[in-house]
Amino acid sequence: MRWKCTCSYDGSDYAGWQKQPEQLSVQQVIEGVLAKLLKEPVAIQGSGRTDAGVHALEQVFHFDWDWRHGGKSLVKALHALLPKTIRVESAVEVDAAFHSRFSAVSKRYRYRLKLGEADPFQWPYCWPVPAQLDLNLLHAAMQALVGKHDFAAFAANRGSGLEYETTVRQLTEAKVSQDGDFVDLFFRADGFMYKMVRSLAGTVVNVGLGRLPLSEMVALLSSAQRAPLVQAAPARGLYLEKVFYS
Repeated sequence: MRWKCTCSYDGSDYAGWQKQPEQLSVQQVIEGVLAKLLKEPVAIQGSGRTDAGVHALEQVFHFDWDWRHGGKSLVKALHALLPKTIRVESAVEVDAAFHSRFSAVSKRYRYRLKLGEADPFQWPYCWPVPAQLDLNLLHAAMQALVGKHDFAAFAANRGSGLEYETTVRQLTEAKVSQDGDFVDLFFRADGFMYKMVRSLAGTVVNVGLGRLPLSEMVALLSSAQRAPLVQAAPARGLYLEKVFYS
C-alpha cells in the first residue's frame, strides 16, 4: 500500500527537510516516528528539499506500508508521537505509480516580508525590510520574472559537484500581496533550484528599495550568470505553500 501524506512544519529548529549527517531534519523526525509506530524502519520520499530554517504549509511525502486502519487513524497516530513543530495534515492511499516528487507538476512558494521592525514573535517567520519599500517597483520586478527563462543567475551551488540537467524553468506565477505591514511574494513554477526562491526574493526586494535598477535585474536574468548582485533572502521568511499534481 502506498500512502500520500501532506504535512506542515516550522523549520526554525531543523536542518531542512532532507536527512543530514549529525543534524536534525524533518524527514528524520517523521521516519523515526513511523518506525516507532510500525515497529520497523520506514523510508519516506518527499516532494523536494527545503533548506535549513525554511517552513512548509504543505509538504508532500509518500511511503509504502500495509497499514489497514485508514488514513484518519494514521494521522491521529502520528500526531500522538510527532513534536508540535511538525503536523501531518492528511494521509490517503494512492496508486503505486504515484511519486511525491516525480508526479508533481509544479510548486508554489510564499516569501513573507515585514515592513519595518518585527517583534520577537514575528521575526522567526518573516524578513523585516525598510518600510519605504516601493510596492509598484516590487510588482514590476516580479512580473519581469514570469515566463520561461534560464534562471541560472538565481541558482546557488550546492557544493556537491553535481550540475543541473537544465537551469531553464517555467515561472507561471509571481505576484505580490499586502496585508497591513506584511507583504507576501508568491512564486509558482514547474521546478526550483537550490536557493532560487530566496535569491529571487532578495533581488526583487533590492529593486523595490531602489538599490538595483529594474533594467539591471532584467539584464541579470538574461545573462544566466550568477553575480554578487544576487543576494539570497533569509531562510526564515520562506514557506513551501503547495505542491500541485495533475
